[in-house]
Amino acid sequence: MTAMINTVCLKVPKDLGEKVISLAHKLDIVDKTLLIERSTDGYLWVPLVRQLCENELSQLKNLATSLVLSDKVFSKKRLVEETLTQALERQIPNNLHYSIPHALDIIGDVAIIEISFILHPYQTIIGQTILKTHKNIKCVYAKAGAISGVYRTRDLSYVAGENRTRTVYNEYGCQYYVDLAKAYFSPRLSQEHHRVASLVTANETIVDLFAGVGPFAVPIGKLCPKSKVYAIDINPDAVDLLKINIYHNKVTHQVSPLLGDARELANNQLRGVADRVIMNLPETAIDFVDVACQTLKPTGGLVHFYGFVRKPDTVEDLKTRFTHIVEQQNRNIDAFRCVKCVRETAPYEQQVVLDVQIK
Repeated sequence: MTAMINTVCLKVPKDLGEKVISLAHKLDIVDKTLLIERSTDGYLWVPLVRQLCENELSQLKNLATSLVLSDKVFSKKRLVEETLTQALERQIPNNLHYSIPHALDIIGDVAIIEISFILHPYQTIIGQTILKTHKNIKCVYAKAGAISGVYRTRDLSYVAGENRTRTVYNEYGCQYYVDLAKAYFSPRLSQEHHRVASLVTANETIVDLFAGVGPFAVPIGKLCPKSKVYAIDINPDAVDLLKINIYHNKVTHQVSPLLGDARELANNQLRGVADRVIMNLPETAIDFVDVACQTLKPTGGLVHFYGFVRKPDTVEDLKTRFTHIVEQQNRNIDAFRCVKCVRETAPYEQQVVLDVQIK
């Protein structure tokens, strides 16, 4: 229900309203939280924040002699919530507005933001403002380094809210338990997770070479219950979370978690088993194309390859390099079924996916 407030106001003929309201704003007497109302008999009712002194009333009557003071009940305006950028611009000096972050990753109730060095003195303000403008967020962290190491983790710096990195994230009907300090996870690939899972057909065997906490493996298990997914990761923390996600999403019969090095597992128990291979390790996936070829069935299959393209290199350069490695494994490319940019990751850099049919 809209709140109603009784307050002093100006009653002014509509044809003189623009001039009177303009002066009233200059005198700073208009109650901006209430709606100006129009009557059916040609008058405007302008809510005021207080009673007027004689000088103020005199100035207004010089514009509209028929103006009168009255009391009336007004409706409160529906407040428009500030965006994060608007809220920060009020609190950070004008000369630093160009550095204000305009985007953040939200995973469950945790926000990850990139704060430039020049804004470090304001990071507490930034964190608290995020909590105020995003009521669903309980924890705010800043990126403190790039994704690195064998386990693909990123250093995070606590900024505001609850001091924890574990959360629950929902995506396309799947629920993921994640720990952002211990295992890599990106919500920016949500459409890709769903797209690839939607392509899987019954009785397929899929090998997810770098499975993480299961954003590809789990939806495949849910969308195609007659498939079999081998989900590999070398990070013990990621595999522990993967096991939790397999259980909570009820795909224990479809998804088998495997802790270990993808190359070793492909050379041994997974050689020649796959109809489909997923390679979501864009920084170094090109070094594992031979592993994907070994994992595919002798008759061939489909590879979903994710890689970075940095100028001056092109997507065609990446396709050529991929093709060369495949041919070195005594296999051939039947077709590039999908080639597209997944997202821009930095200036002059993009992450691309190649869906490649190999025979």
